[in-house]
Amino acid sequence: MRRLLIRPGAIGDFIVSLPALKHLATPDTELWCARSNVPLAYFARRVRAIPDTGLDRIEYQPEAALLEALRGFDHIVSWYGAARPEFRALLESINPNVTFHAALPSGMHATRYYARQVGAPEGIAPCLPVPRYPGGFIAIHPGASSPVKTWPRRSFEAVATLLPGPVEWCQEPRFSGLDDLAQWLAGARLYIGNDSGIGHLAAAVGTPALVLFGSTDPGVWRPTGSAAVAIGRFDQTPEEVAGLALGLLSGSNGTSATPGP
Repeated sequence: MRRLLIRPGAIGDFIVSLPALKHLATPDTELWCARSNVPLAYFARRVRAIPDTGLDRIEYQPEAALLEALRGFDHIVSWYGAARPEFRALLESINPNVTFHAALPSGMHATRYYARQVGAPEGIAPCLPVPRYPGGFIAIHPGASSPVKTWPRRSFEAVATLLPGPVEWCQEPRFSGLDDLAQWLAGARLYIGNDSGIGHLAAAVGTPALVLFGSTDPGVWRPTGSAAVAIGRFDQTPEEVAGLALGLLSGSNGTSATPGP
């Protein structure tokens, strides 16, 4: 079966839906996603960035190559445009064998929500098999997608002084892409950061992760993985966060551990 999966969204959105996407994958699966996520779709035969397909322009500038491509799939599963009736009707008129799923999770952890949508086994955490860079360091990523999801950098710096080094800071210009970043994170013995896609990436490559939540609900968006994941809150002091980090380093992750969705 030639199946097309269309999964928009940022890094974290993509990673929490990995078990669902992998469940749907056939030997002849193509995936369309955000450009940054292309390196993470190792399970698909072919991967394309959504802007390169013309899908984001189809409602006002339908391209012949796009229409031909969409008609060539036996089945399309799309999280793109699911809440837009006009887009749904247009895509169904091009290829009636299309299934739409809501893109925003509700009432449960996102990974379980997406798995349930497609009938995938629940309780499987996202996993990205990548080679590990030589490491042994503690990785700290102080960024996030918005200020309300960002613990002050000075607080991260205070945590860093309380940890057994070396500590390395995750900074975007040093990496060529998400595949490069994923391999670097896989070499870390611990990751500390805000609620962000990079935290999901660290957990998915098997690195113990301590993730701090501000405005979002960790019950829905916490990273999960084969390694321990601890949850911190913005109202915790650097000393308390460092204590959680030391617990993960020693293998004692306490009651805040979240090993699965």
